[in-house]
Amino acid sequence: VQLQASGGGLVQPGGSLRLSCAASGSIVSINVMGWYRQAPGKQRELVATIRRGGSTNSADSVKGRFTISRDNAKNAVYLQMNSLKPEDTAVYYCYAELRSSASYSYFDYWGQGTLVTVSS
Repeated sequence: VQLQASGGGLVQPGGSLRLSCAASGSIVSINVMGWYRQAPGKQRELVATIRRGGSTNSADSVKGRFTISRDNAKNAVYLQMNSLKPEDTAVYYCYAELRSSASYSYFDYWGQGTLVTVSS
């Protein structure tokens, strides 16, 4: 099982970016998908998650600016980031709680990370 994230880059304050992440491999079911981020010198923190049924959870710092969505048919999750601020600069990691064909249990899987830099 692999999670492949894309869409990071350099953007000016107030700009927008859209991150995408697709899970591939022998996947039976995906429960939760989401995004975490880690800024230099800081711990990894939750950005937003979305359950299979569509319910979402997000950090207070991104509420009203970031929107998470998913496409269950494609095993994909997206993060639309608007009104970006310099403090949003971080490596963004895709996350999925899923069950593969090799297990009867759900495990956490992580993507490789994509860098988002907000700077003028």
